[in-house]
Amino acid sequence: MTTNPQKPNLQKIVKPYCKADDRASWFQVANTVLPLLALYAASFALYQLSWWAAIPTSILGGLFTVRTFIIMHDCGHGSFFQKKKTRDFVGILTGILTWTPYYQWTREHAAHHQHSGDLDYRGRGDVWTMTLEEYKKASKLERFQYYLYRHPIVTFGIGPVFIFQFRHRITLKTDRPLEKKNVYFTNIALTLIVSALCYFFTWQATLLIMGITVGLAQILGCMLFYVQHQYEEVYWNKGQEWDYNTAALEGCSYLKLPKALQWFTGNIGFHHIHHLNHRIPNYRLEQCHNENGIFQNSATLTMKDILPCIALKIYDEKEGRMLTWKALSRRGFC
Repeated sequence: MTTNPQKPNLQKIVKPYCKADDRASWFQVANTVLPLLALYAASFALYQLSWWAAIPTSILGGLFTVRTFIIMHDCGHGSFFQKKKTRDFVGILTGILTWTPYYQWTREHAAHHQHSGDLDYRGRGDVWTMTLEEYKKASKLERFQYYLYRHPIVTFGIGPVFIFQFRHRITLKTDRPLEKKNVYFTNIALTLIVSALCYFFTWQATLLIMGITVGLAQILGCMLFYVQHQYEEVYWNKGQEWDYNTAALEGCSYLKLPKALQWFTGNIGFHHIHHLNHRIPNYRLEQCHNENGIFQNSATLTMKDILPCIALKIYDEKEGRMLTWKALSRRGFC
């Protein structure tokens, strides 16, 4: 009689990578936030010569804003500094730079990690995904609404603007007192910053530079998040069949980016490892991936896979894969 080999203890494997290195964290803050502020200054200075001249530095500022968001994200996960007070201080400040109330976003994002890949807990901190059976039973109006929701213009254009410029400007009934105070503080800080920039550099310059820098970061961020949870053979399950570790390794992709983009995105491409244990600082994710072969078997995506992933819309539970509108049309559902 043969016995099944024991499954490796994945959490034990990643535990050595979970400790934050304060020196490495402060170095990342310095090489991210300081260049971002310098690029803002350069953009406003160049705008005085020509508004065209301010565009390249604003675009580069958008990439640094993505990296700034990753710092806030790691602080929220408790993985960036050893002391909570330091994490929260840096998280609040980087949240202002990325137009995100740190405490409110952190709690909502925690729900995404807790239930990623679980069909019973969709709709909070994720991209809403209908199953094929749900789509079959949906009315024409519901199908049309879902079609609009999953349209790239909405998903990567209107959606990010709504979430970060409007949705996170207000408090919710579910927000705790600290989260509400942080929303108010972030709004006041942004109002003062934007007002000062408009006063000293005109509202046109502020709109152009802030629009490109912040808007580009939000679009790129949403696109990264999307493709790391929306690929053809992504894992979804429910009830007792859902498993946290499986959801991490099979429900999150490894997005292999060019080194420059990997740097700007704070190694978030190693998303499967990040979901396995969110206490791993972003600067240890690559090391964890490279030193443990078990993590190199997850779905690997590259830049050329992004557009095909965007075309996926519906999850077929029976086949265990995502379907495109074209695939649905062939089945007579569109």
